[in-house]
Amino acid sequence: MTRIVNVRFRDAGKTYRFSCDGVNLSIGDAVMVETTLGTDLAHVCEEPYETDTDDKDITPILHKATEAEINRYDEKCAQEKEAFVKCRELIDMRGLEMNLVDCSYSFDGKKLTFFFTAEGRVDFRELVKDLAYAFRTRIELRQIGSRDQAKLVGGIGLCGRELCCCTFLDKFAPVNLKLARCQGLSLNPGKLNGACGRLMCCLQFEKEAYEDARRRLPDTGDRVRTPDGVGIVSDVNFIEEQLSVKFTHDNETNIERYAWADIESLNPEICDRRCANCEAKNRGKNKTSQQDIEDIDESAIDPEENE
Repeated sequence: MTRIVNVRFRDAGKTYRFSCDGVNLSIGDAVMVETTLGTDLAHVCEEPYETDTDDKDITPILHKATEAEINRYDEKCAQEKEAFVKCRELIDMRGLEMNLVDCSYSFDGKKLTFFFTAEGRVDFRELVKDLAYAFRTRIELRQIGSRDQAKLVGGIGLCGRELCCCTFLDKFAPVNLKLARCQGLSLNPGKLNGACGRLMCCLQFEKEAYEDARRRLPDTGDRVRTPDGVGIVSDVNFIEEQLSVKFTHDNETNIERYAWADIESLNPEICDRRCANCEAKNRGKNKTSQQDIEDIDESAIDPEENE
Protein backbone atom coordinates (compact mmCIF):
# COMPACT_ATOMS: atom_id res chain seq x y z
CA MET A 1 0.00 0.00 0.00
CA THR A 2 1.29 3.46 -0.96
CA ARG A 3 0.09 6.60 0.74
CA ILE A 4 -0.55 9.42 -1.76
CA VAL A 5 -1.04 13.13 -1.18
CA ASN A 6 -2.11 15.81 -3.68
CA VAL A 7 -0.41 19.18 -3.41
CA ARG A 8 -0.48 22.56 -5.12
CA PHE A 9 2.34 25.04 -5.64
CA ARG A 10 -0.08 27.89 -6.27
CA ASP A 11 -3.52 28.66 -4.84
CA ALA A 12 -5.27 27.91 -8.13
CA GLY A 13 -2.59 25.73 -9.66
CA LYS A 14 -2.61 22.19 -10.94
CA THR A 15 -2.50 19.38 -8.39
CA TYR A 16 0.49 17.04 -8.27
CA ARG A 17 0.78 13.61 -6.66
CA PHE A 18 3.50 12.64 -4.22
CA SER A 19 3.91 9.71 -1.88
CA CYS A 20 3.95 10.45 1.85
CA ASP A 21 4.54 7.13 3.61
CA GLY A 22 5.25 7.60 7.28
CA VAL A 23 4.31 11.31 7.32
CA ASN A 24 1.11 12.56 8.93
CA LEU A 25 -0.37 15.33 6.78
CA SER A 26 -3.62 17.26 6.62
CA ILE A 27 -5.10 19.88 4.30
CA GLY A 28 -3.12 23.14 4.39
CA ASP A 29 0.17 21.64 5.60
CA ALA A 30 3.31 22.94 3.89
CA VAL A 31 5.69 20.29 2.53
CA MET A 32 9.00 20.36 0.69
CA VAL A 33 9.15 18.41 -2.58
CA GLU A 34 11.66 17.85 -5.36
CA THR A 35 10.69 19.13 -8.83
CA THR A 36 12.39 19.43 -12.20
CA LEU A 37 13.27 23.02 -11.26
CA GLY A 38 14.67 22.07 -7.86
CA THR A 39 13.33 21.97 -4.34
CA ASP A 40 10.07 23.83 -3.79
CA LEU A 41 7.39 24.33 -1.16
CA ALA A 42 3.84 23.12 -1.78
CA HIS A 43 0.63 22.95 0.22
CA VAL A 44 -1.53 19.87 0.76
CA CYS A 45 -4.91 20.37 -0.96
CA GLU A 46 -6.55 17.00 -0.23
CA GLU A 47 -6.43 14.49 2.59
CA PRO A 48 -3.85 11.72 1.96
CA TYR A 49 -5.21 8.38 0.78
CA GLU A 50 -3.86 4.88 0.29
CA THR A 51 -3.69 3.02 -3.00
CA ASP A 52 -2.65 -0.47 -4.08
CA THR A 53 -0.83 0.87 -7.12
CA ASP A 54 2.89 0.38 -6.76
CA ASP A 55 3.98 3.24 -9.01
CA LYS A 56 7.71 3.80 -8.70
CA ASP A 57 7.46 7.03 -10.73
CA ILE A 58 5.66 8.80 -7.85
CA THR A 59 8.19 11.03 -6.11
CA PRO A 60 8.08 11.05 -2.30
CA ILE A 61 7.85 14.32 -0.41
CA LEU A 62 11.08 15.34 1.29
CA HIS A 63 9.64 16.46 4.63
CA LYS A 64 7.25 18.85 6.28
CA ALA A 65 8.33 22.45 5.78
CA THR A 66 10.26 23.88 8.69
CA GLU A 67 9.58 27.30 10.16
CA ALA A 68 12.62 28.70 8.34
CA GLU A 69 11.36 27.34 5.01
CA ILE A 70 7.89 28.77 5.59
CA ASN A 71 9.45 32.16 6.38
CA ARG A 72 11.47 31.91 3.15
CA TYR A 73 8.22 31.16 1.27
CA ASP A 74 6.51 34.21 2.81
CA GLU A 75 9.53 36.33 1.87
CA LYS A 76 9.34 34.98 -1.68
CA CYS A 77 5.65 35.98 -1.92
CA ALA A 78 6.50 39.51 -0.76
CA GLN A 79 9.27 39.73 -3.38
CA GLU A 80 6.82 38.64 -6.08
CA LYS A 81 4.53 41.57 -5.26
CA GLU A 82 7.45 44.00 -5.54
CA ALA A 83 8.60 42.40 -8.80
CA PHE A 84 5.08 42.69 -10.23
CA VAL A 85 4.96 46.44 -9.56
CA LYS A 86 8.47 46.98 -10.99
CA CYS A 87 7.71 44.99 -14.15
CA ARG A 88 4.53 46.96 -14.74
CA GLU A 89 6.52 50.21 -14.52
CA LEU A 90 9.05 48.91 -17.06
CA ILE A 91 6.25 47.82 -19.43
CA ASP A 92 4.74 51.32 -19.31
CA MET A 93 8.17 52.86 -19.85
CA ARG A 94 8.74 50.71 -22.95
CA GLY A 95 5.19 51.31 -24.21
CA LEU A 96 4.55 47.61 -24.79
CA GLU A 97 1.00 46.46 -25.52
CA MET A 98 0.85 43.66 -22.98
CA ASN A 99 -1.14 43.04 -19.83
CA LEU A 100 0.89 41.74 -16.90
CA VAL A 101 -1.12 39.12 -14.98
CA ASP A 102 1.16 37.56 -12.37
CA CYS A 103 4.74 36.67 -11.51
CA SER A 104 6.40 33.82 -9.66
CA TYR A 105 9.83 33.31 -8.09
CA SER A 106 11.40 29.89 -7.83
CA PHE A 107 11.95 28.86 -4.20
CA ASP A 108 15.72 29.39 -4.43
CA GLY A 109 15.22 32.80 -6.09
CA LYS A 110 17.27 31.89 -9.17
CA LYS A 111 14.38 32.24 -11.64
CA LEU A 112 11.61 34.82 -11.97
CA THR A 113 8.68 34.12 -14.31
CA PHE A 114 6.20 36.77 -15.49
CA PHE A 115 2.81 35.84 -16.96
CA PHE A 116 1.12 38.20 -19.39
CA THR A 117 -1.60 38.40 -22.02
CA ALA A 118 -1.47 40.25 -25.35
CA GLU A 119 -3.51 40.50 -28.53
CA GLY A 120 -0.61 39.40 -30.69
CA ARG A 121 3.13 38.80 -30.57
CA VAL A 122 5.16 41.20 -28.44
CA ASP A 123 8.85 42.00 -28.87
CA PHE A 124 9.93 42.01 -25.22
CA ARG A 125 13.67 41.45 -25.69
CA GLU A 126 14.58 44.85 -24.31
CA LEU A 127 12.16 44.34 -21.42
CA VAL A 128 13.92 41.09 -20.50
CA LYS A 129 17.23 42.95 -20.35
CA ASP A 130 15.69 45.59 -18.08
CA LEU A 131 14.24 42.93 -15.78
CA ALA A 132 17.49 40.96 -15.64
CA TYR A 133 19.38 44.13 -14.71
CA ALA A 134 16.79 45.06 -12.05
CA PHE A 135 16.49 41.64 -10.35
CA ARG A 136 19.85 40.02 -11.14
CA THR A 137 18.29 36.63 -11.80
CA ARG A 138 17.10 34.48 -14.68
CA ILE A 139 13.99 35.99 -16.32
CA GLU A 140 11.21 34.22 -18.22
CA LEU A 141 8.19 35.91 -19.82
CA ARG A 142 5.30 33.57 -20.59
CA GLN A 143 2.30 34.58 -22.67
CA ILE A 144 -0.95 32.94 -21.51
CA GLY A 145 -4.55 32.84 -22.73
CA SER A 146 -7.67 34.44 -21.32
CA ARG A 147 -8.68 31.28 -19.45
CA ASP A 148 -5.33 31.02 -17.72
CA GLN A 149 -5.62 34.70 -16.83
CA ALA A 150 -8.98 34.15 -15.14
CA LYS A 151 -7.50 31.16 -13.28
CA LEU A 152 -4.64 33.26 -11.90
CA VAL A 153 -6.63 36.40 -11.13
CA GLY A 154 -9.83 34.74 -9.83
CA GLY A 155 -13.31 36.22 -9.63
CA ILE A 156 -17.02 35.49 -9.23
CA GLY A 157 -19.03 33.66 -11.88
CA LEU A 158 -22.58 34.30 -13.08
CA CYS A 159 -23.78 31.73 -10.54
CA GLY A 160 -22.48 33.89 -7.68
CA ARG A 161 -19.77 31.43 -6.70
CA GLU A 162 -16.00 31.65 -7.06
CA LEU A 163 -14.75 30.67 -10.52
CA CYS A 164 -14.39 26.92 -11.02
CA CYS A 165 -10.99 27.33 -12.67
CA CYS A 166 -9.46 28.86 -9.55
CA THR A 167 -11.06 26.46 -7.06
CA PHE A 168 -11.05 22.85 -8.30
CA LEU A 169 -10.42 22.62 -12.07
CA ASP A 170 -6.95 21.25 -12.81
CA LYS A 171 -7.20 21.48 -16.60
CA PHE A 172 -9.51 23.04 -19.17
CA ALA A 173 -11.81 20.75 -21.14
CA PRO A 174 -12.83 21.76 -24.68
CA VAL A 175 -16.14 23.66 -24.71
CA ASN A 176 -18.11 24.58 -27.85
CA LEU A 177 -21.55 25.84 -28.84
CA LYS A 178 -22.72 22.29 -29.47
CA LEU A 179 -22.90 21.81 -25.70
CA ALA A 180 -25.13 24.88 -25.33
CA ARG A 181 -27.44 23.70 -28.13
CA CYS A 182 -27.62 20.22 -26.59
CA GLN A 183 -28.76 21.76 -23.30
CA GLY A 184 -31.35 23.97 -25.01
CA LEU A 185 -29.69 27.21 -23.91
CA SER A 186 -30.16 30.53 -25.64
CA LEU A 187 -27.07 31.36 -27.71
CA ASN A 188 -26.56 34.66 -25.91
CA PRO A 189 -22.87 35.48 -25.33
CA GLY A 190 -23.76 37.45 -22.20
CA LYS A 191 -25.17 34.30 -20.60
CA LEU A 192 -22.78 31.71 -22.03
CA ASN A 193 -19.42 33.46 -21.62
CA GLY A 194 -17.52 33.39 -18.35
CA ALA A 195 -15.22 35.95 -16.75
CA CYS A 196 -12.53 35.09 -19.30
CA GLY A 197 -14.77 36.00 -22.24
CA ARG A 198 -14.83 32.37 -23.42
CA LEU A 199 -17.61 29.79 -23.14
CA MET A 200 -18.14 28.77 -19.51
CA CYS A 201 -16.37 25.56 -18.46
CA CYS A 202 -19.46 24.45 -16.51
CA LEU A 203 -21.24 23.72 -19.81
CA GLN A 204 -19.11 20.57 -19.84
CA PHE A 205 -20.23 19.40 -16.38
CA GLU A 206 -23.74 18.25 -17.39
CA LYS A 207 -22.82 17.02 -20.85
CA GLU A 208 -23.28 13.32 -20.05
CA ALA A 209 -26.60 13.90 -18.25
CA TYR A 210 -28.05 15.78 -21.23
CA GLU A 211 -26.73 13.22 -23.72
CA ASP A 212 -28.33 10.42 -21.71
CA ALA A 213 -31.66 12.29 -21.49
CA ARG A 214 -31.66 13.10 -25.22
CA ARG A 215 -30.97 9.45 -25.96
CA ARG A 216 -34.06 8.32 -24.00
CA LEU A 217 -36.59 11.16 -24.36
CA PRO A 218 -38.51 12.13 -27.52
CA ASP A 219 -37.67 15.24 -29.51
CA THR A 220 -39.83 18.31 -29.96
CA GLY A 221 -42.36 17.56 -32.71
CA ASP A 222 -42.59 13.80 -32.01
CA ARG A 223 -46.02 12.22 -31.60
CA VAL A 224 -46.48 10.45 -28.27
CA ARG A 225 -49.24 8.48 -26.56
CA THR A 226 -50.55 9.72 -23.22
CA PRO A 227 -53.43 8.74 -20.92
CA ASP A 228 -55.35 11.63 -22.55
CA GLY A 229 -54.68 10.50 -26.12
CA VAL A 230 -52.07 11.11 -28.82
CA GLY A 231 -50.38 14.50 -28.89
CA ILE A 232 -47.34 16.31 -30.23
CA VAL A 233 -44.36 17.17 -28.02
CA SER A 234 -44.01 20.95 -27.86
CA ASP A 235 -41.27 21.21 -25.25
CA VAL A 236 -38.86 18.90 -23.38
CA ASN A 237 -37.36 19.56 -19.95
CA PHE A 238 -34.31 17.29 -19.93
CA ILE A 239 -33.39 18.01 -16.30
CA GLU A 240 -36.79 17.11 -14.83
CA GLU A 241 -37.50 14.67 -17.71
CA GLN A 242 -40.91 16.18 -18.32
CA LEU A 243 -42.72 16.75 -21.62
CA SER A 244 -45.18 19.43 -22.70
CA VAL A 245 -47.63 17.74 -25.06
CA LYS A 246 -49.98 19.69 -27.34
CA PHE A 247 -53.46 18.38 -28.13
CA THR A 248 -55.69 19.82 -30.84
CA HIS A 249 -59.44 19.11 -30.81
CA ASP A 250 -62.02 21.02 -32.84
CA ASN A 251 -59.64 23.92 -33.51
CA GLU A 252 -58.85 24.16 -29.80
CA THR A 253 -55.30 23.67 -28.56
CA ASN A 254 -54.48 22.41 -25.10
CA ILE A 255 -51.05 21.75 -23.58
CA GLU A 256 -50.48 19.27 -20.77
CA ARG A 257 -47.30 18.30 -18.92
CA TYR A 258 -46.29 14.69 -18.30
CA ALA A 259 -43.38 13.00 -16.59
CA TRP A 260 -41.62 10.79 -19.12
CA ALA A 261 -41.46 7.96 -16.57
CA ASP A 262 -45.30 7.91 -16.50
CA ILE A 263 -45.79 7.58 -20.27
CA GLU A 264 -42.59 5.79 -21.32
CA SER A 265 -44.32 2.40 -21.25
CA LEU A 266 -46.96 3.76 -23.68
CA ASN A 267 -44.28 4.68 -26.23
CA PRO A 268 -41.94 1.67 -26.62
CA GLU A 269 -41.25 2.51 -30.26
CA ILE A 270 -39.49 5.73 -29.24
CA CYS A 271 -37.07 3.83 -27.01
CA ASP A 272 -36.46 1.26 -29.77
CA ARG A 273 -35.85 4.00 -32.33
CA ARG A 274 -33.40 5.76 -29.99
CA CYS A 275 -31.44 2.56 -29.46
CA ALA A 276 -31.35 1.86 -33.20
CA ASN A 277 -30.13 5.40 -33.94
CA CYS A 278 -27.38 5.09 -31.33
CA GLU A 279 -26.19 1.76 -32.78
CA ALA A 280 -26.22 3.16 -36.31
CA LYS A 281 -24.32 6.23 -35.15
CA ASN A 282 -21.66 4.11 -33.49
CA ARG A 283 -21.27 1.89 -36.57
CA GLY A 284 -21.01 4.86 -38.90
CA LYS A 285 -18.73 6.98 -36.74
CA ASN A 286 -15.88 8.55 -38.71
CA LYS A 287 -17.20 6.95 -41.90
CA THR A 288 -19.06 8.42 -44.88
CA SER A 289 -21.86 6.25 -46.31
CA GLN A 290 -22.35 5.78 -50.05
CA GLN A 291 -25.67 7.65 -49.84
CA ASP A 292 -23.92 10.61 -48.19
CA ILE A 293 -21.42 10.67 -51.05
CA GLU A 294 -24.19 10.62 -53.67
CA ASP A 295 -26.04 13.45 -51.89
CA ILE A 296 -23.10 15.87 -52.12
CA ASP A 297 -23.92 18.82 -54.36
CA GLU A 298 -21.06 19.03 -56.83
CA SER A 299 -21.88 22.67 -57.57
CA ALA A 300 -21.02 23.53 -53.96
CA ILE A 301 -17.41 22.41 -54.41
CA ASP A 302 -14.97 25.23 -55.03
CA PRO A 303 -13.19 24.41 -58.31
CA GLU A 304 -10.11 26.33 -57.17
CA GLU A 305 -9.61 23.90 -54.28
CA ASN A 306 -9.23 21.01 -56.75
CA GLU A 307 -6.56 22.68 -58.87
